Amino acid sequence: MFKAIGRYIRAFGYLITGQIDSARKTLSNNPAVVQATYDRVIEEKTKRIHQYKEAVGAMIAQQEKKKSALVRLTEEIERLRKLRDGAAAMARKVVERHNGDTEATKQDPEYVKCQAAFKDFSSTLAEKEAHCAELEEDVKGFEANIAGHKTQLQSLLRDIEKIKEEKHSTVAEILTAKEEKEISDMLTGISKDRTHEELQELRDIRDQAKATARVSREMAGVDAKRSENEFLEYAAASESDSEFDKLIGLAKKESDAGDAGSSERTRIPD
Repeated sequence: MFKAIGRYIRAFGYLITGQIDSARKTLSNNPAVVQATYDRVIEEKTKRIHQYKEAVGAMIAQQEKKKSALVRLTEEIERLRKLRDGAAAMARKVVERHNGDTEATKQDPEYVKCQAAFKDFSSTLAEKEAHCAELEEDVKGFEANIAGHKTQLQSLLRDIEKIKEEKHSTVAEILTAKEEKEISDMLTGISKDRTHEELQELRDIRDQAKATARVSREMAGVDAKRSENEFLEYAAASESDSEFDKLIGLAKKESDAGDAGSSERTRIPD
């Protein structure tokens, strides 16, 4: 029993899903829905492109920071090189002052100071130069990535313009196809266009009004004709009766009686 209920629920779910899918397809063919869908797609793509621009902008900001750091580091490296070279120059002066005496030169505090400074500047310079090389590689990497992303952005912006053009052409084509279908359906008698039904109703009303007016005119003529026919029929019947009365001699007696009655009516009393 529970399995049967489960199958029933699944079947009902499939039915609802099918109806929803069918309704969705019907709505998707509506020009207004198509236009709104295109607008939503364009809006979403434009939003993603804006986010993409912000990401590329952040990369450009990082690149500019690294460039600034590289400039500062380069200036510092130049200064360290000068300091290192200065320490070496001072050490040579000490060597000259001791006339090439190596032992005396190494014992000289100024020489020791110059030697320590030279070593310190050299080690620091090596670190700075390594860091500078890393920054230069980073800047080059940013430049390549940013250039690629800019190209991609330009391509996406062109796609947006194409979608906008496609929206107008698609809506126009759907409207044209819909009109052509309605005309074809109208010609084949299967149109469900309400405007066609309304036009047909107006035409029926017009034909009905014309027919009613025609009937009224005809009826008016028929009444007059019927009256004339009744008069003619009565006259013909009266004439026929008079002829019959004449044949049987009744008409003469009625005529004499009529004359007597008339004389009686017209006689002057004594």
